[in-house]
Amino acid sequence: MAGRLGHDEAYERNKQIERQLKDERKKFKDKVRNTMRLVLVGAGESGKSTIVKQMKILHKGGFPDEERQARIPEIRSNVHDAILTIAGVMNTLNSPIELENPELKSALDYILDEASAPNFELNEQFYDATTALWADGGIQSCYSRSNEYQLIDCAKYFLDSLDRVRKREYVPTDQDILRCRVMTTGVLVTEFQIKNVRFHLLDVGGQREERIKWLQLFSDVTAMLFVVAASSYDMTLREENKNRLSEALDLYKSIWNHKYLRYTSMVLFLNKQDILAEKIKSGRTKLGDYFKDYQVFSKKSMIPDEIQSDLRELQPGCCGLSPHKDSIKKITAYEPEGLTNHQRAEFFRVKMYIKAQFEEISTSKSEDQKFRKNCYPHFTCAVDTENIKHVFDSCRDMIQRLHLASTGIVQ
Repeated sequence: MAGRLGHDEAYERNKQIERQLKDERKKFKDKVRNTMRLVLVGAGESGKSTIVKQMKILHKGGFPDEERQARIPEIRSNVHDAILTIAGVMNTLNSPIELENPELKSALDYILDEASAPNFELNEQFYDATTALWADGGIQSCYSRSNEYQLIDCAKYFLDSLDRVRKREYVPTDQDILRCRVMTTGVLVTEFQIKNVRFHLLDVGGQREERIKWLQLFSDVTAMLFVVAASSYDMTLREENKNRLSEALDLYKSIWNHKYLRYTSMVLFLNKQDILAEKIKSGRTKLGDYFKDYQVFSKKSMIPDEIQSDLRELQPGCCGLSPHKDSIKKITAYEPEGLTNHQRAEFFRVKMYIKAQFEEISTSKSEDQKFRKNCYPHFTCAVDTENIKHVFDSCRDMIQRLHLASTGIVQ
């Protein structure tokens, strides 16, 4: 009798363990089913980390006080690097630039001699010298030629904000943190949840020496988010004298055709539309000077009827804004302020050309690639929270469908 009880107890314990294991397996499957694994890739300085910061703002309650404090030295370091870079290249450009105000020579010497020393600590003299130099016409002229040398994108933003950034009680705003440039090394994972769906967003360094780490992330990926600096058409890499947009195209092609990603779709973020618009507005550099086939493309490309009608209505010398801005915004996804109608038409052609270059890679599929994956392009401005919210919301359902298909839940 006792043996029979022992056998029954063991049987019940075994059944209980099986039920627990079954429950755990179900929980694990549910977690996998409801977790989207996204990997951000792209060349260096394309804006990947800025998109991660936007996810923190939109879905993780923003930046806590301790993170804002931790960003202060990084932001001030951006100020230091920016003025040091601009001042340092004035005499090295093909057509050297001199200070407009010769009386600022001592301030320039201070920046180049003392402020360039290792472990230099920013002080009031540094901030005074930087403020005076940034207001000088020669420095501004040198800044306008920043595509000819390596300068961080946030240089103007923080140099314009110097009076605020230098204060002892300074606390970075969301926009300050979004603009702050710190090179990503290694792999950074950000987790957030939207309507009971978990997202794991992996940010990896885009510099060439960092790309060797990408391979380990290519398994069990829901989608790759490839970020391109669309404004980089007139810039060269830090590593070598190669056009940055050409490098992005080559990198995209290598990832699109990677054997481990043959079933993984790509979300393409054509980023830095704000900087691209500023370059179109300034007219200093032309896309056709760097990509010769653009001239042929621009003649064939279709301009929306709204822009065409605006151009027909313009008189010589007129630079009024279009009354159809809302409708154009739907087409271009990001419509900057302050462009003339001619500039808006050129902005449209340029961004469509860049988009077409990546789509050509995505649609040139071999037979074994057909119907296996797709490219989903979006125009983005990573420092614009509303733009990123709109873009991510629009592609979130698509990402979830891709995930369900990859897990075999739907075909």
